[in-house]
Amino acid sequence: MEKHRCGWCVGDDLYEAYHDEEWGTPVKDDNLLFEFLILETFQAGLSWITILRKRENFKKAFDNFDYKKIANYKQGKIDALLQDAGIIRNKLKVNSAITNAVAYIKIQKEFGSFSAYIWSFVNNKPIKNALINYKEAPANTPLSDAISKDLKKRGFKFVGSTVVYAFMQATGMVNDHEISCFRYNEV
Repeated sequence: MEKHRCGWCVGDDLYEAYHDEEWGTPVKDDNLLFEFLILETFQAGLSWITILRKRENFKKAFDNFDYKKIANYKQGKIDALLQDAGIIRNKLKVNSAITNAVAYIKIQKEFGSFSAYIWSFVNNKPIKNALINYKEAPANTPLSDAISKDLKKRGFKFVGSTVVYAFMQATGMVNDHEISCFRYNEV
């Protein structure tokens, strides 16, 4: 019997694998949270499948999303990134990755981990929605507005409310799997 999946991923093997194995699974690991944060910021204005198809290129280009290294990127590395056809070559987004890495480290120092900080917004427990159709999912919520505002106050860039909500969905802070999806009760 075929598994029922959320409608947004059906028909593309990469999308289906991402949906089945990652999307909506609670992430508490700071390294993986940073990866998702960077990917979501680069996704702003683009489709997620575009980013997903370039994920391995991003991983190579950004030193496996090592935020400690990224925080110390110099102009030569930035110039190389802007020439890398394997990623999104947007100067503002590339520069924001560095800015965000610096801000990320500051949050870790203040809260012990980025995970402790970000998960505190949902009392360390995923918000479980009950969507019949993925198209019912909001693009943002008052909570993503509040998180976005706090991140911006702490120096983050490209973290508007829609980007934050997509990050929350991807990292399992909110369960927006359709209720008929096999992953809904798994996560």
